[in-house]
Amino acid sequence: MNIIEVNKRLGTTLGPLYPIVVFFMLALGALSLCRFLLVLWQWDRVSAVEGVWPVIGLGLRMDTVLLCMLLVFPTVLVLVTPNRWQRSRIWHRASALILTLLAVFLVFMEAATPAFIDQYDSRQNRVFVEYLIYSKELFATLWFAYKPELIISTVLVGLTAFYSWRINTRINTRISACQNNWPWQKRLIILPLAIIIMFVGVRSSFDHRPANISTAAFSSDHLVNALALSSTYNVLYAVYGMRYEADASRFYPNLPNDEIIQQIRTSMNVSNTAFSDPAIPSLHRQKPTTTPVRPINLVIILEESMGAAFVESLGGLALTSELEKLSNDGIWFSNLYATGTRSVRGLEAVISGILPSPARSVVKLGLAQQGFYTLAQTLKLNGYSTEFIYGGESHFDNMASFFLSNGFDRTLDKHDFKNPSFLGSWGVSDEDLFNEAHETFLQHGDKPFFSLVFTTSFHSPFEFPDGSIDLYEQPKNTQNNAVKYADYALGKYIKKAKKSAYWDNTVFLVVADHNTRVYGASLVPIPYFKIPGLILGGSIKSECYNFVASQIDLGPTLLSLIGVECSTPMVGRDLTTVASGYQGRAVMQYGNNHAYMEGNNVIIHQPYKQSEQYVYDNAVLTPVNNIDPALDKMALAYALWPSMVYKEQRYRLPVTMLAPHKLAMVAPSAVPSP
Repeated sequence: MNIIEVNKRLGTTLGPLYPIVVFFMLALGALSLCRFLLVLWQWDRVSAVEGVWPVIGLGLRMDTVLLCMLLVFPTVLVLVTPNRWQRSRIWHRASALILTLLAVFLVFMEAATPAFIDQYDSRQNRVFVEYLIYSKELFATLWFAYKPELIISTVLVGLTAFYSWRINTRINTRISACQNNWPWQKRLIILPLAIIIMFVGVRSSFDHRPANISTAAFSSDHLVNALALSSTYNVLYAVYGMRYEADASRFYPNLPNDEIIQQIRTSMNVSNTAFSDPAIPSLHRQKPTTTPVRPINLVIILEESMGAAFVESLGGLALTSELEKLSNDGIWFSNLYATGTRSVRGLEAVISGILPSPARSVVKLGLAQQGFYTLAQTLKLNGYSTEFIYGGESHFDNMASFFLSNGFDRTLDKHDFKNPSFLGSWGVSDEDLFNEAHETFLQHGDKPFFSLVFTTSFHSPFEFPDGSIDLYEQPKNTQNNAVKYADYALGKYIKKAKKSAYWDNTVFLVVADHNTRVYGASLVPIPYFKIPGLILGGSIKSECYNFVASQIDLGPTLLSLIGVECSTPMVGRDLTTVASGYQGRAVMQYGNNHAYMEGNNVIIHQPYKQSEQYVYDNAVLTPVNNIDPALDKMALAYALWPSMVYKEQRYRLPVTMLAPHKLAMVAPSAVPSP
């Protein structure tokens, strides 16, 4: 049987979808071949994390996601276009042109990958997109430094265009007569089936969340993780993410960068001699207030949505009796505020110490996916094992990708738990989560470890095991019952931990990521940003911090309590060193509104408006006629800081402190000249 007969038979079977199916199979094969060659090139790093089969397997999965996304429009188009139109020369050429352009784009991206990896140790990302602005400088650099690669890439793209056009035009011509076998009734049946198949292919998951860039994050080597993606997927994801990178300077009044830096440094209560690197303006040497005999472990328990509204001593409902009892065993924060209203906002504040901005959390933003500062980086440099343990899916909100690329050795999520007793929509119960965490901590033995544990039980639809608590109300699955269960699970775990071998040598932070719901008529409803926070462990003495504190203060305070002397860019304060009478400050982002609070004085910035000052008393904001200019400037610096250091990639550790393959990416403005 010759190729013409094969085409006719497949054309009869697949009808107008034949060119799309051929394109899908050829593209999947080409992307897999490119990935295989990249794996061979980077064999040392791939084999070091046992990544061969994960890269190949995840690569096939993520390539399927990409191709289904790219082919949705052509698939729908061929199924809704009448047969008589599809027999025309114009249709043949238009169809061939669409598929040829897609093929050229895929091959171009893969052909450009080796040079980009050689320069930036990553597949193409946001930096690649931004470099396109500097087309003249970019081409000159490529011609100077990558002339052979540029020539080879040009040849490959040219051959792809030629053969793709030739194949698609011939297929369209040869099967046009067969398409009469697909009357409109058949198309009407096939169309929804094709859409469903494409939807399943794009989603690539029957779990709570669809597959995304973080699905491919399986190791602590960001490049190996990126090999499981195609360069096209990486770039399209970066372009999509750039839509959400709002710049605070577009919304709020302007302030020169030097003044922003001066204001932030002044607020940090750090000696000027502690700042060490002009390129990283907040980088400073922090000396701890404790000197342990041996390294102290650190465990951060981030409680989903457990705001002050559920803590009686903080003015809320009496639903967290276990936490209230534990508050007498450690450092209790009675006036602590979250930086935002989403989990990723709490994660970035606690783990990175970065201030909030009008943009999405850095956990999701492109320039923060490599070389962005986290506590895990500091502790890893000090010999700690670092891990993220989550009761749900770690790729949710891009958490796995962000953590593994920025200092965490590994992530454990519900798929790694053996025989959990309860599995809900969002993941395993908090009891199962803490049991897994407990066993993981024991396995570390004498090696110091840092673990971020993130709960899920207190999350809509508020599912938790039957019979575990006396219900606060009926029906069972309400937020009040769920928070009572979350509190019960926490108390149960701490009792177990106190009897463990690691308790005396571990510092624990229990803190909410945000409140369950933030609403109100205020520009920034400050009462709903208030959250509980507790630091406890074998070496922690009972104390109550009544001054205003922010989530960004927790990182520096924890490093001090576990006795780690280090360089860090975090702008929060070490609260163990504040002087008597310190009133404290907190910062909150509510949509595009930004609040800065010192003591009970609040400055609020709104987009394209002048700042306003208030007095916060008894959960009420009262306007002040005369704005304090010094307070206003400090508030503005806090509002502008995160966008500045993110865009300029100045919130990191020096590259000399990191391993060679962890070097921070070069900013687009630093395109080298030939």
